Amino acid sequence: STYALYSNTTGSNNTSSGYESLYYNTTGSSNTAYGTYALFNNTTASNNTAVGYQAGYSNTTGTQNTAIGTTALYNNTTGSYNIANGYRALFANNTATYNAAFGNYALQSTSIGGYNSAFGNQALYFNTTGISNIAQGYNTLYNNTIGSYNTAHGICALYCSTVNSNNVAIGYGSLFNLNATACNLSY
Repeated sequence: STYALYSNTTGSNNTSSGYESLYYNTTGSSNTAYGTYALFNNTTASNNTAVGYQAGYSNTTGTQNTAIGTTALYNNTTGSYNIANGYRALFANNTATYNAAFGNYALQSTSIGGYNSAFGNQALYFNTTGISNIAQGYNTLYNNTIGSYNTAHGICALYCSTVNSNNVAIGYGSLFNLNATACNLSY
């Protein structure tokens, strides 16, 4: 592909297909990039996989990331051990580590919050710095920004919660309107 691995100097075992994929890679090894601008800014990072238009675009030194989908892990620079599967999944991630996002827009706003798991379209959509959350289902923990240690299973569970921590919500719309500081269990 045109300009794929353009800057590569000593990096080895890389696979690149797509216009300017792995363009700035110099010494990074064992990376796989498929798609226009996939892992475009990667320089020295190794063991990354990016599939899709601009997947992993801003990654420079983050290692062992997997980005599948258009602009998945787009803003990641140094974050490592992340999995983003879906359109704009983990889009704003910058330095956060150990996140797993499966679904379109899952964990889209997370920048530095780590150890989160989001399964479902728009799960943990507005999460920025919250850590150790588990969201399973469409729009679960949708408005969470800084809340941590929450578990939500079911469509729109803990939907309105923004700063709450240590809650468990199981079932459709469970704790939908919660936006207080108390700890709760609902199922």
